[in-house]
Formats: sequence, structure tokens, C-alpha cells
Amino acid sequence: MRNIWTIMKKEFDRFFKDKRMVLSTLLLPGLMIYLVYSIMGSAMGSQFATDEEYAYKVEVVNMPSSMEAMFTEELFDITEVSSVNEDTLSERISDRDVDAVVIFEENFDDAISNISSTDIEVYYNSTITESSEAYGMITSMLDSVETSIVDVFRVNSDTEKQYDLSTDEDMAAFLLAMIMPMLLVSFLFSGSMAVAPESIAGEKERGTMATLLVTPIKRSHIAIGKIVSLSVIALLSGVSSFMGILLALPAYMEGVVGDMDMQVYGAKEYIAVLVVILATVLLIISLISVISAYAKSVKEASSFISPIMIVSMLLGITTMFGTGSVQPIWIYLIPMYNSVQCFSAIFSFELSMTPIIVTFLSNLVYAVILGFILAKMFDSEKIMFKK
Repeated sequence: MRNIWTIMKKEFDRFFKDKRMVLSTLLLPGLMIYLVYSIMGSAMGSQFATDEEYAYKVEVVNMPSSMEAMFTEELFDITEVSSVNEDTLSERISDRDVDAVVIFEENFDDAISNISSTDIEVYYNSTITESSEAYGMITSMLDSVETSIVDVFRVNSDTEKQYDLSTDEDMAAFLLAMIMPMLLVSFLFSGSMAVAPESIAGEKERGTMATLLVTPIKRSHIAIGKIVSLSVIALLSGVSSFMGILLALPAYMEGVVGDMDMQVYGAKEYIAVLVVILATVLLIISLISVISAYAKSVKEASSFISPIMIVSMLLGITTMFGTGSVQPIWIYLIPMYNSVQCFSAIFSFELSMTPIIVTFLSNLVYAVILGFILAKMFDSEKIMFKK
């Protein structure tokens, strides 16, 4: 135990005395994630938001008397024209001279009275927020007029009632269960890649690993000390990134879906996330350590690890296409995929202790096996001293 602590202390000293490493691994990830997602949320909110007092500029050809009341001055700045040049419409809408153009047939009111078909043309630009919103409001009102002519039945006609029964909790579960597993896996892998290759492949490259291996410390103790210390550092890096995204989420979600209460998760969910993060970090660090021990240099180790990171990120993306069905318990024995499924379940408020326990124990077993392999690799001169 004393030897293990000696190795851990050596790794901690090497890391925390390097201010540049601490800054780039622990502080910058969380800070950059917070700034990027906050700015993205603000930018998206400003892009899709319009002034509440804005009156949509609409030109109307052949305005029917039955429609005059529909185009109220509070919503629209109406200009009645006798005709429009369709060849210049695109340019005029793009230049914000007008948001939409509505063309009625001359006999529109007569057609409505006789309940016969008539055409209405609405020109707009879907890539311009004001134009797209004007089109949506106009078509919605025209649909209401069309429905009122027959008036067989009305769907959700009571404007005072809330027909959408989704809550902030439902919206948070829907959005975060899709994006957070991929983000967390990416953060944890990035944090692990920042420290593990340098600790093992880097020492091989500099020749200091040979000095360490000739000491009386057992190879298994060296392997355990490195894995545990690197896991702690990678965990701190992952928590930094996790805190960055949690702090930025309110601003980001407000830009995407509008005002929404993000304080829907409690201590139980956050503790479960940290438990799964811990198990995932142990697995990732153990795997990267084995690969780094095999590699001749940090560069070679990084080239070996990158494809594995891409596969892990692809596993994180699978939650975006999930069906929401209950997963069989054996799924939680699959490395990395079990962590992804646990993250998804936690953020979906489908927390169950059994999958988390199975995931934690299975990842711990995989980490122990990889630690044993690493110790055996330390015993191999062919691997540790190859050029």
C-alpha cells in the first residue's frame, strides 16, 4: 500500500507542479465549455427571437372585405396593392422591404359564399425569421377561416386551456437524455487522453520508465498506483467539464426552447451520475494505460487511442435514436455502452439501482483485468524497452 501511494504521489507531483498542464486539463475545459454553450444559447435565442411589438410587413393583392378584420394593425403592417412583380419578390423579401405577400383571387368573397374552392398564394422566405413567422401566422389564420366555414368540429378551441401536458421535467429529460451521454463520454475520454499517454508512453520515450522499473516496487503496485492517480486527475477533468455544461445549460436551453426551469434534477440523480462517471473513468484510464504501455511514444499512443474515442462517441450518439424501451440487464455488461445507457436513464428520470450497480461492478472488473495486463506488460522487457 505504501508503494502504491509513492507511485500516486509521484504522478500527482508531476501533474500539479506543471501549471500549464493543470490549466489546460482542469480549468480550461470547464471554462471553455461554459463560454461556448452560453454564447451559442444567446446567439440562437437572438437569432430566433423577434420584437414583441414588431408589426409584420405584409402586402396584400385583392384584399377581400371578409379578410380585413383578420389582418389587425397590432400584428401586421398591411399595404394593399393592385399587383406585384413576382420576379422581384425574392429580392424584396431578402432585403426586408416586406415580410410576406398574400395574393387573393378577385372573386374570393363570392367563392367563399358559395363554398367553392379558391386559391390563395403566400410568398415568404423560410430562412428569415420575421418572414417565416409572418407566413406561419397568416396560414394559421386562413386555416381558422376555412374551418369556420364548415364548422363541423373544432380541436383545442379553448385558448384558456393548456393542452400540451409536458412539464419542464419532461422537456429536460427529452433533451438532456439525448445530448448528455455523448458529451460526458467525450469529456471523460478527452481528460483521460490528456494525462495517461504522457504518464506511461511519455516516460518510456524519456527513459524514466526504465529507472522506475528497476526499483524494488512490484510491477502490480506501479500499475495500480498509475491507474488510480491518473483516474483521479481524469475524474477532476471530467467533473470540470461537467460543471461547465451544467452552468451553461440554462442559457443554452433558453436559446433552443425558450424559458425552461432546469432545476429539475436532485441529489439522487447527481450522485448516480458521479458513480457512473467514476466507473467509466477507471475503465478508460486502464484501457489507455495498456495502449500507452504498448506504444513507443506519446504520438503513437494517441494514434492508437483516437479510433477508440471515436467509437465511444458514436455509442454516445445512439441515445439520440433510442426507443425508450427498457434495456435487458446484459446490456450493462458491455463496456462504455453500459455507461452511455446509464447516463441516458438517469437524465430521463428512469433511475434504477440495478443497472448502475451492474455497470459499476462490470467496469470495475474490466479495469482490474486491464490493470493486471498492464502489470504483466511492465514485466516484459520486449514491450517496455522496444525501440
